[in-house]
Amino acid sequence: MDGNSIRRTFIDFFASRAHEVVRSASLIPVDATLLLTGAGMVPFKAYMLGEEPAPYSRAVSIQKCARTTDIDVVGTTRRHLTFFEMLGNFSFGDYFKERAIPWAYELIVEEYGLDPERLWYTVHETDDEAAEIWIDLVGVPPERVQRFDKDNFWQMGVPGPAGPSSEVFFDKGSEYGESGGPAVNDERYMEFWNLVFMQSVQDKPFHVVGDLPAKNIDTGAGLDRFATILQGVDSVFDTDLVRPVMAAAEAACGIRYGDGRQSDISLRIMADHGRAITFLIGDGVIASNEGRGHVLRRLIRRSVRHAYLYGAVEPVMPRLVDATVEVMRETYPELVDRQPYITEMVEREEYAFRRTLASGDQLLEDALARLGEGDTFSGETAFKLHDTYGFPVEVTAEILSERGYGLDRAGFDKAMNEQRHRSREAFKGGDLAAKQDAYLSLLKGIEQTEFTGYEHERGTARALSLVRAGELVERAVVDEPVEVFVDRTPFYAEAGGQVGDSGILVSETGKIRIEDTQFVVTGLNGHRGRVVEGFIQVGQDVEAVIDSERRERIRKNHTGTHLLHWALREVIGEHVHQAGSLVEEARLRFDFSHFESLGPDEIEAVEKLVNERIIENAAVSTVETTKENAERMGALAFFGDRYTESVRVVRAGDYSVEFCGGTHVSTTGQVGPLMVVSEGAVAANTRRMDALTGAAAYEYITTLRAQVRGAERELRAQPGQLVAMATSMAQRMRDYETRIEQFEADSRTQLAEAILETAEDLGDRSVVAATTEGLASRELRALAFQIRDRMGSGIGILGSNQSGKGALVVWVSEDLVADGLSAGDIISRGAVILGGGGSRDRSLAQAGGPKGSEIEEAVNKSAILAREAVIGK
Repeated sequence: MDGNSIRRTFIDFFASRAHEVVRSASLIPVDATLLLTGAGMVPFKAYMLGEEPAPYSRAVSIQKCARTTDIDVVGTTRRHLTFFEMLGNFSFGDYFKERAIPWAYELIVEEYGLDPERLWYTVHETDDEAAEIWIDLVGVPPERVQRFDKDNFWQMGVPGPAGPSSEVFFDKGSEYGESGGPAVNDERYMEFWNLVFMQSVQDKPFHVVGDLPAKNIDTGAGLDRFATILQGVDSVFDTDLVRPVMAAAEAACGIRYGDGRQSDISLRIMADHGRAITFLIGDGVIASNEGRGHVLRRLIRRSVRHAYLYGAVEPVMPRLVDATVEVMRETYPELVDRQPYITEMVEREEYAFRRTLASGDQLLEDALARLGEGDTFSGETAFKLHDTYGFPVEVTAEILSERGYGLDRAGFDKAMNEQRHRSREAFKGGDLAAKQDAYLSLLKGIEQTEFTGYEHERGTARALSLVRAGELVERAVVDEPVEVFVDRTPFYAEAGGQVGDSGILVSETGKIRIEDTQFVVTGLNGHRGRVVEGFIQVGQDVEAVIDSERRERIRKNHTGTHLLHWALREVIGEHVHQAGSLVEEARLRFDFSHFESLGPDEIEAVEKLVNERIIENAAVSTVETTKENAERMGALAFFGDRYTESVRVVRAGDYSVEFCGGTHVSTTGQVGPLMVVSEGAVAANTRRMDALTGAAAYEYITTLRAQVRGAERELRAQPGQLVAMATSMAQRMRDYETRIEQFEADSRTQLAEAILETAEDLGDRSVVAATTEGLASRELRALAFQIRDRMGSGIGILGSNQSGKGALVVWVSEDLVADGLSAGDIISRGAVILGGGGSRDRSLAQAGGPKGSEIEEAVNKSAILAREAVIGK
């Protein structure tokens, strides 16, 4: 079976068994605790944790995944990849082991046609139920079912859900090692299917304390690994999913797979990374020095470095992108649409990195030059070469070996392990995940907040819980900060770039001034504020009233953000995608993917398009629909929003259609004028535009108009003539500057000729020494050049005192430099006198210091040294 057939067979099998077919989610997870989507269950995490109700009881998906925790192993094994696809079927409180296990066997044996005699199975050592299903219900030989402890126990955070798992292994044959199943040989027996039975709750790793209220199934099978079995090949790199990309790397580098171990490793790395890079950029990741952008940049640089090792002259990355798109176009047609943008980004990154490779080579050579006989090369430096410049440690070790040096491998491994730890922590969610777990424990039993704020700006609610300083309290009194959780609220919790609402909560005994509203966990609104009157306690009814004027300004800016996004795509291109946003009452900020600054004409065109749409006063409407239907409508996703199967779509006129859970005005005319106030870079390939709407934009315009009128008054310009007059004045200023520069040049020429007349002849060479007043270092250097070009063989010393600071310049003619004299040596004595330091250049050196009053002594002492040097030659 080719890759497409494997996918179709899997989807069709479970779809025929009432599973909802769910499209792959983005590699950029909506879960802020995760760096990348690294498992098939990530899009369903909220359902499994009970944070959100599942819209279906069964699901099947083929999820694209990216993991970089083992990036340094990729290429050295037959099975490790940074990008892979995960086949998965899921049950959310529906069927459990009794169906998951027989279905897995039926699919593997009857649909995919694997030989049952080559299959082995593992279960957790305590899971008698799973073992009995495999043996008694499915009918596999008992000796083929083996029991493990931690290898067959799955967990998601502590505290959190957990459960045993059952894995299916394929026997690759006697040529791979000893028989006896995975307990004996994990090289011969390859795990390719994993069934997770999420049934328990743990309070610490591997310590079960109870049962989940609903039992879930999470099945995962790596498509690439499974394809090696079904296609009868030796590694994931030989499948039809990867081999064509490797062929592109072979063509780019002029080498063949199988020629040698090191070249094979390089080709595998380029093939794997090329796939990952294509999908990451396609999903909106932008190369940068932080987070997932750093992951992308590192993958690109590793690929380019390996191509560079084999003398690839032409860019390799576009070839890898083209090959990946060709392989994946049937399953992921969106890659075809985004291919031009992906190619442009990788080309820019590759060209930039090729320029830095020479610096990496120089770092290696400089470090080697400092080593003595028998020394060991620093592990930290080796890691820097590896991490920053993409030098594989094996290559560094090989170069060192050739030159007779050892490598501090322990130091390298320490630095590498520290990076892996950081990467794993990022994947696990770090502090944010811990905080969410703490809130889940603290607010156990509190249902999701019903949001009423689309239709209402006030409403009655029940205070369900109060949190102060991380602790539950029954009552909060005047001046105490508190976080309030209610059953229903008009307060919008910060999401999708829109800030949270403010306002008041009023009970019969007190009032709380709400300063911010946040999701402490998905769907649970925390109203953060301070008690300003009386007290409030759990169980009271409260009147929730948002700050309507503030909300209105926020609405204008949020709709303005959608219009700006649309206009940018119209003017610059469809590769523009949101990379972040901030929608608050005072302004809007929009980050977007683009590789160069916008010119004034482009910014003006964007602003003009937006305001034309505002003037049209088109309706802004919202609709609740399925995610699939929204995508058919052409809705664009906004960065950072969580999208369930039921989504909210905001449409402005017939041009802007976006997924959005935020609040908006009802017509575009309510946005008021939109004025772009700045545009600039925030990271590589990421731009930021700030804009104002409504009254804020009007105030901005009136301020600019007042400034223009003020300038007209000062310049005595008629209305409409300000630009012409300013242009004329600027030209006059340039003319004056040219005249001044010419005057200064003529003056320096006269001064240079006067100083040359004081030159002291020492045979066929001369020494010039002079001091001036008021010349800055740049001017003193220019004077030195004029004298040097006229004097021939010799040494010159010039000094100047400007506002109490001394400047010194010394030059030595090229023939004397060839004889061993150095301007740096001569200037050093004068630099000490000035109380400063100087350069060590042999031909022309500069120095300076705070003791400008000592400039004559500095020049004289340097001149004495110069005379001695010339006479000595």
